[in-house]
Amino acid sequence: MDNYPISSNSLEKFFYVNGNHLGQQYKESLSDYKTWDQKGHASEWILFPENIGPYLSLDETSLSNGELYTVLTNKQGKGQKGTLIAMIEGTQADEVIAVLNRIPEKSRLLVKEVTLDMAGSMNKIVKRCFREASLVIDRFHVQKLAYDALQEIRIAHRWDAINEETNAMENARLNNEKYVTTTFANGDTKKQLLARSRYLLFKSAEKWTPKQKQRVQILFGQYPDLKKAYWLTHSLRMIFAHTTTKGVAYTKLARWYNDITESGFDSFNSISATIYAHYPNILNFFDNRSTNASAESFNAKIKAFRATQRGVTDIPFFLFRLSKIYA
Repeated sequence: MDNYPISSNSLEKFFYVNGNHLGQQYKESLSDYKTWDQKGHASEWILFPENIGPYLSLDETSLSNGELYTVLTNKQGKGQKGTLIAMIEGTQADEVIAVLNRIPEKSRLLVKEVTLDMAGSMNKIVKRCFREASLVIDRFHVQKLAYDALQEIRIAHRWDAINEETNAMENARLNNEKYVTTTFANGDTKKQLLARSRYLLFKSAEKWTPKQKQRVQILFGQYPDLKKAYWLTHSLRMIFAHTTTKGVAYTKLARWYNDITESGFDSFNSISATIYAHYPNILNFFDNRSTNASAESFNAKIKAFRATQRGVTDIPFFLFRLSKIYA
């Protein structure tokens, strides 16, 4: 039970035993939970300094009722034992720093690289705790900003289409006329066209199906600004996907920055500000092409484990089980 995220409810089915009783027995007698040296502070933090390595990921996750924990993991653990270094309640930088500074300074100075998101608190934590480490902004957080801006433009057009259709229906009613919906060649109304285009805007053009190609041709014909925003977003993805050197990436990102500045799209303004503020750490991606994918994968494992427990009612015991599997 210590090595795999199996719940007492699962064992109940296999061995025809009372799952609740077995779970209680494991907690009280079968495991070493009662003598666990981190039990007293587990709801606030758990720490495993022996798992530190040169390449780390810093992220946050939710355990119960939306309460966030800051999670530090070792990429070399590959999501198995030795992966979890620390879980700390909350995201306040000073509180996280106080716990991570319990790791011997000699070990912390050996850290070469930490991947993280663009939160200012995460930046502060890494700079204070791992002074020799290179900070790498996760490329997917940067790309997500671009996708969000693109979708914001699509959603604005969709609301316009909804209002347009509502007004047309009301005018037809007032004039005692039958309202007839205008459709495009693929059978979509304007409102449907914008709603059904959501997912294809996340994909590369070569991955569009024939029906999606028809839809996007109509979409871009009706909304040239969406076409321009899509290709701006796609070009950012291509910079991260195909650029191999930091110097070339610097030049390409500078040009892309100029393109979005000249585009005039209000929804892309936050991207401009973000890139400007985090330029050096974004470029650090091109040193080793490191991402926070391992942290996202670890978060998914925590959520899956939480699901087997049908939620988290006893946080210290949950973290004890988690540490048995991943620390």
